[in-house]
Amino acid sequence: MSSFQSLNKAEIGVFGGSGFYKFLDNVEEITIETPFGSPSDKYFVGNIGDKKVAFLPRHGRNHSIPPQKINYQANVWGMKQLGVQRIISPCAVGSLQKEIAPGSFMILDQYVDRTNSRIDTFYNGPIATHVSAAEPYSEEMRKLAIEVAEGLKIPFHKQGTVVVIQGPRFSSKSESIWFSKMGWETINMTQYPEVHLAKELELEVLGIALVTDYDCGLVGDVEPVTHEQVMKVFEANLSNLREFLFALIQKLPSSDSAWKGKIISSSRFL
Repeated sequence: MSSFQSLNKAEIGVFGGSGFYKFLDNVEEITIETPFGSPSDKYFVGNIGDKKVAFLPRHGRNHSIPPQKINYQANVWGMKQLGVQRIISPCAVGSLQKEIAPGSFMILDQYVDRTNSRIDTFYNGPIATHVSAAEPYSEEMRKLAIEVAEGLKIPFHKQGTVVVIQGPRFSSKSESIWFSKMGWETINMTQYPEVHLAKELELEVLGIALVTDYDCGLVGDVEPVTHEQVMKVFEANLSNLREFLFALIQKLPSSDSAWKGKIISSSRFL
């Protein structure tokens, strides 16, 4: 694997939707080139309270990169090069279970990979390295996120599995019914391989998902989801998401604590 030298520009990273950087103070735009090509956009580095935060719009600032075309390797590598030790990645997901209502949050603990042809490792030889994916999300970070959500009294679920599909299309009704019967809770297009690539760089991951819709096979009277519907629900809940993220960021331990070398992450269209 290629080596790098940390720029020490930020300690917390955010992968997410376009526009989050507008809520940062003293924003600096930084271009990073990686051994794996260019990230989705420039990194926006600024302050939230006393924390230095780096933000990257996963799909580009104009939402021009579809999920199957995102350079996940470059995005994750660039965050680490900036010095980021933790990443929060808010995301939109569809619900696969009736009790998971649109507008609620979910703190993810597992994923199921249903993507194809995505580059999902930094270890392409000559040394064979096998990184465990048994527990993809940080339990310590999940506990902190649960505390924040409980304090803000927002509707949320303490755990859940996200099945990650290739995109850019939504599921067929039969696929959606299958996912629901498997017991998986949510569905999105970008959680994998982002989470595993972060783990390969010895970074920990926290997945926080915003439920925007019921997937098409869930119940008989559910209309097929559209991108416009997803974004409408997401925008309606943006204030809750922003309040949650800011509270969580300010609760994160400083970089010289026992959390050193860790990352937070999550997604569907974000």
